[in-house]
Amino acid sequence: MPDILHETRGPVAWTTLNRPDQRNAMTFPMYEGLFEQAAAVAKDPAIRCWVITGAGGKAFAAGTDISQFQNFTTGQDALDYETRIDRVLSAIEDCPKPVIAAVAGACVGGGLGIAGVCDMRIASANARFGVPVARTLGNTLSTMNISRFAALIGPAKLKDLIFTARLMDAPEALSAGFISEMLDTPEALAARAEKLAEEIAGMAPLTLTATKVALKRLRLAAGTIEGDDLVTMCFGSNDFREGVQAFLAKRKPVWTGT
Repeated sequence: MPDILHETRGPVAWTTLNRPDQRNAMTFPMYEGLFEQAAAVAKDPAIRCWVITGAGGKAFAAGTDISQFQNFTTGQDALDYETRIDRVLSAIEDCPKPVIAAVAGACVGGGLGIAGVCDMRIASANARFGVPVARTLGNTLSTMNISRFAALIGPAKLKDLIFTARLMDAPEALSAGFISEMLDTPEALAARAEKLAEEIAGMAPLTLTATKVALKRLRLAAGTIEGDDLVTMCFGSNDFREGVQAFLAKRKPVWTGT
């Protein structure tokens, strides 16, 4: 089976991240599949809503597949990676159709990035959200993604999650406003996602597009903040190389701050 699946059900496009044995960890081809689907949804007038979900019920997406970081040696590798990923996230965020993330299980790292650029997030009770890089890899979110998440859950909550490397459970995510609904099971989540997407597909499309664009303009009104130095500092560090090797070896990393 492909690692990413696309189908259309009436006016709703569905994308399923399909590596359940790897907790749907994202490969670069999977990211490209999302980019291509964003373009396809945008240009198809018959599609009025897009749902993104993960296969297996145990993970939406457990971040980027860590094995793809093994060849990173310079800060420029990190900047190229962030540019590549932000191209995908921006394509989802800028899709003129409403996008729903239906989240069951782990939604961390790059998976959280994908869910964060969707317009709505609903989740099953087993969902967990976070960016545990301070415990695992020693890298950092891009400034753009920090801006996105701070707008969604506030700076204090974001620092809490990153500084402690903890995962936010579904009830906390609901309380924080990161998700709009919590369902009991992954099966109930799938049924609710289908019903919600069909309901939204029946709304006035220009109204929905205008709302999306207006909210993004408000977030960007503060201007572009430079952050490449922070990305290269973390991704180009000895700590990041140690974090990747420790993750793959299933051992605890030894941080040196260098």
